[in-house]
Amino acid sequence: MKENKLTKYLLIGVSVLFIFFLLVLPLISVITNSLKKGFDFYIQSITTDYVISALVVTLIATVIAVLVNTFFGLMASWLLTKFNFKGKQVLATLIDIPFSISPVIAGLAYIMTFGRMGWAAPIVDAINDFLGTDIKIAFAIPGVVLATIFVTFPFVSRELIPVMNAQGKDEEEAAALMGAKGFMIFRKITLPHIKWALIYGVILCTARALGEFGAVNALSKTRGKTFTLPLEIDALYLSSTEDAIVASFAVSSILVIIAVIILVARNMIEHKSKEKVEQ
Repeated sequence: MKENKLTKYLLIGVSVLFIFFLLVLPLISVITNSLKKGFDFYIQSITTDYVISALVVTLIATVIAVLVNTFFGLMASWLLTKFNFKGKQVLATLIDIPFSISPVIAGLAYIMTFGRMGWAAPIVDAINDFLGTDIKIAFAIPGVVLATIFVTFPFVSRELIPVMNAQGKDEEEAAALMGAKGFMIFRKITLPHIKWALIYGVILCTARALGEFGAVNALSKTRGKTFTLPLEIDALYLSSTEDAIVASFAVSSILVIIAVIILVARNMIEHKSKEKVEQ
C-alpha cells in the first residue's frame, strides 16, 4: 500500500515538474518579457500597422479555415460512418495526410501548383484575363488561407468520426423508415449526439490555425500584407534589436492569451461533454 502511494506521489511530482518547466514556465517568460519595457511600450508594440495587419490576416485565414473544415468535417464524417462505398478507406487515409506531411512541404507544394511556374498558373491567368481581375494565390492572402486549411484539415472530422461510429445507424435508419428526410435526420438525430465533439473539433482547428507557421511561411513574403502573427513574431525577433525582441514577446503574448482562452473553452466543453455522457 505504501509503495502504491509512493508511486502515485512520484508520478504526480514528475508530471507537475514536467508541465511547469516545459509548458508553464516558458509561457510565464513570454508574459514577463513582453512587459520588460513597461505597459506603454507593450501597447505600442501590439498596435503597430504590421501587427494589426498580421492579426487581421491571421483572423481571416483562421475563420475561413474553420468554416471550410467544419463543413467538410461534418460531411466526411457522416459519409464515412453512415454509408458503405468503394474507396472508403482511401478517403479516410487521405483525410489524415496533413498529420504525416510537414507543413513546409505543403507550402512548397502549393507554390509548385499555383506559383508562376506551377501547372495551375495558366488556369489562374486565364481566369484573370476572362474576368479582368488580378487574382493571385501564391504569396497572397488566398495562399495563406489554403495553407491554413491544409494543416487544419483533419481536426474536425477526427473528433467526429469516433463519436458517430459509437452512435451507430439504428436511429437514423428508423427515422428514414418513418419518412424523415436526410437533413431532418441529421438535424434532429445526428447533430444532438455529436454537438460537443463538433465544438471540440472546432476549438482544436482554431487553435492550430492561429499558430500555424511552416506552410504559411512558404506562401507568404510581404510583411504588412500577407504575414500572420507567427510570421510577424519571427520577423521582429530576427531583427535582433532589443526593442524588436521585446516587441516580439509582446506580440507573442497575444497568442498566449488566445491559447489560454481556447484552453479554458476546451476544458469547459470536455466537462459539459462528460456531464452529458453521465446523464
